[in-house]
Amino acid sequence: MAVTITSLILFLIGLVLGGGGIRLASLGGSWYYIIVGLAFLIAAWLLYRRRSTALWLYAAIVIGTLAWAVWETGFDWWELGPRGGIIVLVALWLLTPWARRGITGPDARAPLILAVLASLAVAGYSMTADPKDIAGELDTDKVIPNANLGNDVPAGEWHYYGRTQFGQRYSPLDQITPDNVAKLQPAWTYRTGDVKGPDDVGETTYQVTPLKIGDTLYICTPHNFAIAVDAVSGKEKWRYDPKIKLDKDRQHQTCRGVSYYADAAIAAGQPCATRVYLPTSDARLIALDAANGQVCPAFAEGGTLNLLTNMPYPKSGYYYSTSAPLISGGKIIVGGAVNDNYSTQEPSGVIRAYDVNTGALVWNWDSGNPDQTTPLPAGKTYTANSPNMWSTPSADEKLGLLYVPLGNQTPDQLGAGRSDNVEKFSSSITALDLNTGQLRWVRQTVHHDLWDMDVPAQPSLIDITKADGTVVPALVGPTKQGDLYVLDRRTGEPVVAVKEVPAPGGAVEGDHTSPTQPASDLSFNPKPLTGADMWGITMFDQLACRIEFQGLRYEGRYTPPSVQGSLIYPGNFGTFNWGGVAVDPVRQVLFGMPTYLAFKSQLIPRDQVPPPDEGRGSEQGLNRNEGAPYAVVMGPFLSPLGIPCQAPPWGYVAGVDLRTGTIAYKHRNGTVYDMTPLPLPLKVGVPGIGGPMITAGGVAFLGAAVDDYLRAYDLTSGRQLWRARLPAGGQSTPMTYTVSDGRQFVVIVAGGHGSVGTKPGDYVMAYALPK
Repeated sequence: MAVTITSLILFLIGLVLGGGGIRLASLGGSWYYIIVGLAFLIAAWLLYRRRSTALWLYAAIVIGTLAWAVWETGFDWWELGPRGGIIVLVALWLLTPWARRGITGPDARAPLILAVLASLAVAGYSMTADPKDIAGELDTDKVIPNANLGNDVPAGEWHYYGRTQFGQRYSPLDQITPDNVAKLQPAWTYRTGDVKGPDDVGETTYQVTPLKIGDTLYICTPHNFAIAVDAVSGKEKWRYDPKIKLDKDRQHQTCRGVSYYADAAIAAGQPCATRVYLPTSDARLIALDAANGQVCPAFAEGGTLNLLTNMPYPKSGYYYSTSAPLISGGKIIVGGAVNDNYSTQEPSGVIRAYDVNTGALVWNWDSGNPDQTTPLPAGKTYTANSPNMWSTPSADEKLGLLYVPLGNQTPDQLGAGRSDNVEKFSSSITALDLNTGQLRWVRQTVHHDLWDMDVPAQPSLIDITKADGTVVPALVGPTKQGDLYVLDRRTGEPVVAVKEVPAPGGAVEGDHTSPTQPASDLSFNPKPLTGADMWGITMFDQLACRIEFQGLRYEGRYTPPSVQGSLIYPGNFGTFNWGGVAVDPVRQVLFGMPTYLAFKSQLIPRDQVPPPDEGRGSEQGLNRNEGAPYAVVMGPFLSPLGIPCQAPPWGYVAGVDLRTGTIAYKHRNGTVYDMTPLPLPLKVGVPGIGGPMITAGGVAFLGAAVDDYLRAYDLTSGRQLWRARLPAGGQSTPMTYTVSDGRQFVVIVAGGHGSVGTKPGDYVMAYALPK
């Protein structure tokens, strides 16, 4: 009976592999599955006939698969496992007395035993090797001991989203070191009470980086509460509720940070001498007294700016600031997120600078009308649907320059009819005069962007010492496609070379592609995918991924979206996203979290788009693009089991020497502990979204990964030194500060992320060394 059942199992496996293999080969893929499927069918027949030659043939299947797998992937356990796991398990079953009962002919166990032992030996060796790892170390020299950190922020405080206007995410604190970081322990936990509700939009996320001024932390929450917390104890001091209403048209429900300002013209202790500015998801900017959370009525209209003023198509839910405005040079500079791919009738991406004290508009820079920066009068509107800044800018007050990361015009996947200004400024890093808003330079990172490769992160400013000893005031701009642009921040000229490389053509009718695209010599752009890079838990879902891969249009980076369906890699989730990178201005090194997740993008002709009540815009799934000739269906390239079709790792930590423009190390980051039904701590290297923070003590801190941990790393080697289990997803950027007794705290917000599916929560977590 056992032999009959086993032969039936072999027969079914052979049918699946053979049938799928025929389909794969017809699309130009590997012939292995046809060959092994046929071998399984023959082995099933021989076993059914009780022939010992079935074991000989199965031994050949094991050895042949092993040789093919090593030839395709090398000695990478995570890629070998799916190819051979089921085959070896069946081999072990065939060696049991039950499976062999009634088989006639010479004893054929020996070749099968040898084949299994060979497979186990290769598996064992591959578990000790990691061909994807780059091992190395960053230089520990203090190149500029008194480096420019941006502006005068006390060492133990954190005044801006990136700590200073330079957006370095670097702290000069050095109490926590690689030698003692493992002793970190919880200091306090604060819960905001603001959690994702059943009526919230899917991407309700908690991404705030707290500010620390004096003895107080200032935070915001997904529903835009502003809260002050005691930095020593974690006890709430005050909270302000802006009473926003939920809106189904809002793509995001989040807040990444508030802004802080001390008014030198108001005596300390007087009302609104220090202020916190709160951006809300219903397009307001509210000034609050930092001492008590009361609204400051002298700012704008009763303490509130209406950010829909002068906006075209001022529809509820279509425009709002998800990121902290930047305060610099007496101005508060505000950008905003627009709903991607909802419609061609979208609000403007205008960037506005207001007087930080009065709320009066000082200048506006609209990339659709870039030369007219004087305040727009009442009754006029900005250019509709122009590239926007949904992230945060950085600034150099001494140079008088503001550095703006710009997005793309929506619909992101359709470029017909874009204006010359859109073609110039889309997906660029643009420098504006801090005082007037006038254009100073622009560096585009994607030409005619059809992939939603907007510049997602705050540029980090750092002075870099070149080989000849000259010091260049530089800017590091991380991009979704994996390039790191290292530019002279005075002129926008490359410090690390940027060249134009050929790019695929063949956009849909009426559109076009750029024949070349810029590429930085410092890049985490991955190698192009092949069928051999397809992955699965088993050989069956791997085969399904290979079939789908062969059916998609894919010609490497910048493959245009298509009606057929295109593979976009890196995907629009980004190699880097809003969390950006952290730079050490003393050692002149960088720490980042490159992520790799392929996306699919399929254009849907307008006459085939379902009516609005059957599908509506979102960043994944059907994006309606109302008013455009095509909608688009997009999302991660996943297997039938819901895991990425491409082989891991999907996420790394990496270190870069900015003086030489070279990658020193790159290590898998994160486990599948929270990705699978069983909590398995397997260090595969998982995706993440969030940002890093580094300290003068030589330690980097990062949450972000889709397993719920805060981790500490040796900045020099990238080696993980410590981790703490979080009660929810840690998709925010951590920060650090000191308190009156000298202790250094590390704080991260753990609240989860709606798009990546991590556990929601409302936690603010603080850690410190034992007293």
